[in-house]
Amino acid sequence: MQQKTQRPVQFEITEQTRQSVAAWISARGLRPADYLFPSRLHASAKVSTRVHRWVASIGLDDAAYGTHTMRRTKASLIYRRTKNLRAVQLLLGHTKLASTVRYLGIEVDDALEMSEQTEV
Repeated sequence: MQQKTQRPVQFEITEQTRQSVAAWISARGLRPADYLFPSRLHASAKVSTRVHRWVASIGLDDAAYGTHTMRRTKASLIYRRTKNLRAVQLLLGHTKLASTVRYLGIEVDDALEMSEQTEV
């Protein structure tokens, strides 16, 4: 359920991700009504802090990655591969196409790409 709009958002995960999430649920003893990642009010670090630690642990610049970055990156990759803006809009759960355009920042990128591919 998307927090802002309270509308359902569909998504797919890889088999490896499914196995990792299942292991997480089992290790934490989570029930169906529990949050997958608990609130930061609990003793453990919030998800964004954990992501920064994971990124740093594999030798990447943690300032360049975050939870929102992952969401935007997947959407951007899908758009660049398919050029299907409507599909990306549905995947992100945006009600307005203009929101998806702004979110992806595609207007400038696409204009520059078209300009590079057009010779006069």
